[in-house]
Amino acid sequence: MGLLTIGAFARAARLSAKTLRRYDEQGLLRPVQVDPFTGYRYYDPAQLEHARLVAWLRRIGMPLDRIRSVCALHSADPDAAAREIRAYWARVEAETAARRDLADFLVDRLSDVAARKDRPMQRLGAPLGLRYAALSDRGLVRDTNQDSVYAGPRLLAVADGYGGGGAQAGGAAIDALRPLESASADSGDLLNLLADAVQLAHRAVRDLPDSGTTLTALLWTGSRLGLVHIGDTRAYLLRAGRIFRITHDHTVVQAMIDDGGLTEDEARSHPQRAMLLKALDGTDSPAEPDLRLHDAEAGDRYLLCSDGLFTVVPESELRRVAATVADPEQAVRELIALANEAGGPDNVGCVVADVVEL
Repeated sequence: MGLLTIGAFARAARLSAKTLRRYDEQGLLRPVQVDPFTGYRYYDPAQLEHARLVAWLRRIGMPLDRIRSVCALHSADPDAAAREIRAYWARVEAETAARRDLADFLVDRLSDVAARKDRPMQRLGAPLGLRYAALSDRGLVRDTNQDSVYAGPRLLAVADGYGGGGAQAGGAAIDALRPLESASADSGDLLNLLADAVQLAHRAVRDLPDSGTTLTALLWTGSRLGLVHIGDTRAYLLRAGRIFRITHDHTVVQAMIDDGGLTEDEARSHPQRAMLLKALDGTDSPAEPDLRLHDAEAGDRYLLCSDGLFTVVPESELRRVAATVADPEQAVRELIALANEAGGPDNVGCVVADVVEL
């Protein structure tokens, strides 16, 4: 079969000629021949599979640069192309699920009118502050403690390091955020400050061989909290007696749960439950963290923790301790004790902070 005109090729590929011209302009699919006088494009029938692949990738929202990469891999190594698509979609699902969790949180918050009416009214304009405690523990099985924690008047953070330099990686990530304690910023600059600090944390971790860390942190402005999150450390909010997880795990099993291929119960014993999709590690470019703002109310309690806690202590127990143990320091000690009572298979890092009227 000879070359096909753009019209014939468009019909065979089930695309429009306009779409093919756009693919040409974007460098996604070049015609094999262009008439020098009329500018008319001609295509080889062998390009049909390429055209369909581009159309499918555009349909799932893949960016142009990544489509070019997948198409280049497809001709040389189809398995590598499949892995690239799988990795892209896992990231999309994680980000979509994070937005879904936030939407669920907002729906619950805005719908909870009766609970709001029953709460003591906050004094108008009353200044707010944080009362906090942080603690990490080696657990009962591990030889070293690679969890790092920090709690201060403005910054709360938990990092879970891994690899030979895991303890150093987690500590370096938190150290990169410590200057935020004295940084002056309004709510509008909060997320930019956190994003810049994550870049510094990545540079601090990048040169540690075969090591990396997760990171979850909250930065306080006096009325709002900025959240930065990457990996599978978690942040929870206890408000009006209800507990909400406000982070989304960047893990293989969480992506499988989001996809409907795995239940929460199955995930707890899955062999890949600790495999991360995002972390601060030795890669040249840091993975994009989750960043968002949270409005604070007097009486809120925040819990940040590593997977050494929530993988062995049920969420119902986390809520019980968070709701009934008033002192943050006593609360972190009790939570870590629960993890060790459950076998202490991993290091445990835990931060508890209360939003209080000053």
